[in-house]
Amino acid sequence: MHEVRVVVSPYRICPLGAHIDHQGGTVSAMTINRGILLGFVASGDPQVLIQSGQFQGEVRFRVDEVQRSKHATTTPAKVFPNDSSEECNWGSYGRGALYALQRAGKQLTQGIIGFICGSEGLDSSGLSSSAAAGVAYLLALESANNISVSPTDNIELDRLIENEYLGLRNGILDQSAILLSRHGCLTYMNCKTKEHKLIPSPRLQMHEESEELRAYRILLAFSGLKQCLTTNPGYNHRVAECREAAKVLLDSCGKSQIEPLLCNVEPEVYEAHKHKLKPILARRAEHYFSENARVTKGLEAWASGKWKEFGVLISASGLSSICNYECGSEPLIQLYEILLRTPGVFGARFSGAGFRGCCLAFVESKHAEEAASFVKNEYHKLQPDLANHLQKTTQVLICDAGDCAHVI
Repeated sequence: MHEVRVVVSPYRICPLGAHIDHQGGTVSAMTINRGILLGFVASGDPQVLIQSGQFQGEVRFRVDEVQRSKHATTTPAKVFPNDSSEECNWGSYGRGALYALQRAGKQLTQGIIGFICGSEGLDSSGLSSSAAAGVAYLLALESANNISVSPTDNIELDRLIENEYLGLRNGILDQSAILLSRHGCLTYMNCKTKEHKLIPSPRLQMHEESEELRAYRILLAFSGLKQCLTTNPGYNHRVAECREAAKVLLDSCGKSQIEPLLCNVEPEVYEAHKHKLKPILARRAEHYFSENARVTKGLEAWASGKWKEFGVLISASGLSSICNYECGSEPLIQLYEILLRTPGVFGARFSGAGFRGCCLAFVESKHAEEAASFVKNEYHKLQPDLANHLQKTTQVLICDAGDCAHVI
C-alpha cells in the first residue's frame, strides 16, 4: 500500500506591494489559515488521476507525456467525463506542474491519484488560489517521485506554470508568499534580486493563540465577482503599459539597452523624465514608485508594531490601485470604501489583481466580529444581487496568519 500524503497549500494576501512584482519591485505578503488541500498517493505507474471537491469531472494524464505550453498550443487540459468548462479549467494546473518540472529537466516516473479541494464555502478569488493549486501539484509530484526541490526553485517552477503554460504575465509575489511565509511574519521580497526575509511582529508573544492578546485579525470581504485572469485582458494590458513606461524612461536617460522594467529605472530618473510619459503611462509609473516607497515604510511600521501606520499605508496602496493602476470595479471599490469607514479597521485594499474577488483589511482584534457584521450589512445595501449569491457564513471572513506550503 502506498502512503497517503497531504499537501497543505495556503492562500495569500498582499498588504503592500500590489501590481509591482512583475516589474521587479519590492513586495510584502503573508499566508492565511485557509487554502488548498491535496490528498494523494503515488499511483505506482505514470498515470495521474485527480478529482476535485469544487469542480466536476476528473483529470487524467501521464507523467511520461511531454507537456507543451497551453496558451501557445491551445491544447486544453482533459477533464473527464463531465467537462463543464469550469472556471479557468481546473485540470490545467496539474498539467502545468508537469510542464514546469519537465522544463527544469526533472525525470518523473510516478503519477499520483489525488483529491484536491479548497477551503469549504470560500470564494478564493483574489487570494491566489491558482498559485496555491500550482504549488500543491508541484509538491505532490515531487513527493511522489522523491525529488527534492528548494522553495526558491519551486517559486520559479510555479512561475513557469503561470507565465509559460497558462500565459499570465504576472510576477512571483504569489508563489513567494505561499512557499516562503512563516506564521506571524510578514514576508518581504525584492522581485528583481529574489532576496527575501521574514519580519516578525514584536507584538506576537508566546500566547498568540489567545484571541485577547492578538493585535489584529485579517478581514476578507468578498464581492461575488468572478473572472479568470487568463481571460481578462486588463491584467496583461497593464503589465505591457508598465513596460512601455519603463522603455520611455530608460530611452530618456540613454539606457535603451536595458530590459524595460520599472525596477531598472532609478527614482531620480523617473522624477527627471516622468513629464515625457503619456498620462496613462505616467499613472502606471507613479503607482510603481509610490508603492515601492509604501512597502519600505510598511516594513518599518510592521516591525515596530505600529498597526495604525501600517493600515494607513495599506489604504493608500488601495487608493493608488484605483487611481493610478486603474484596476477595480464598482462593487470592489464600494467594498473598499465600506471597509475604510468600518469600526476598528486599520487599513484596507483590494486583494489580488483587483479585477474580481475580495478586499482585505487589517482590523483590531476586539472589533473583528463587529466589523464583519458591519461590512456584510453595508455591502448588501449597495449590491444586493451579488451579495445574495455569496454564502452568508463566508461573505465576510475573519482569518489569521498562516504558514508556508508543506507536505504532511
